[in-house]
Amino acid sequence: MKIIITEHAKFEADRRNISEELLKTVVEVPQQKLSSKKRRVILQNRYYDETEGKEMLLRVIGIEVAEGFKVITVYKTSKIDKYWQKGG
Repeated sequence: MKIIITEHAKFEADRRNISEELLKTVVEVPQQKLSSKKRRVILQNRYYDETEGKEMLLRVIGIEVAEGFKVITVYKTSKIDKYWQKGG
């Protein structure tokens, strides 16, 4: 699958210290895939963040397009319980 990363997503990933490799891993093998508004899809994975020193949730928001997956934005959060869907 082709992964298209928008300039905004590149900027946010860089600003938030999220590697392109980690971002692509979430798109290719998401632990959860959720529907969102405006035909958007939220892909998310739990992982241990060395910089933060704790478990985090990486959320990739994008849309599925004919060419593959277009990443709109990306962020990480420590509020796993807020976003993680039980049984999902």
